[in-house]
Amino acid sequence: MTRLIALFALFLAVPVAAQSQLPPAPYAYRQLEDPAQEAKAQDLMETLRCLTCQSQSIADSDADIAGDMRNQVRTRIKAGEEPEEIRRWLVERYGDYISYKPELTTLTWPLFAAPLFLALLAVLLLRRRFVRRKGEG
Repeated sequence: MTRLIALFALFLAVPVAAQSQLPPAPYAYRQLEDPAQEAKAQDLMETLRCLTCQSQSIADSDADIAGDMRNQVRTRIKAGEEPEEIRRWLVERYGDYISYKPELTTLTWPLFAAPLFLALLAVLLLRRRFVRRKGEG
């Protein structure tokens, strides 16, 4: 029975070991030669969320997927793409959640409108309360 459990554990560990043996993408940890292009890439990477870490940008994350995304950003910047084109491509691929700079769309407008609505409601309630108190005093 012990051998069966050990064999099962080894069977599960093989895919994990195989994935960690992959070499990192060329630009995952290496900067672009052109400082202007690297600055564009860095600015963009700081506004993209790591899908694994979720609280870090891909510029700060050590996760494998963040390295792959950094490689994609740098490769595309080097090829001459603009940062906003790359952002749109990544949002299409991974969804709105990936961007720390959400766009106003038909799906996201309630997120932008809700704070304004709540602030307006608070002002109206406070105004009504203070107007009523003035009349009493």
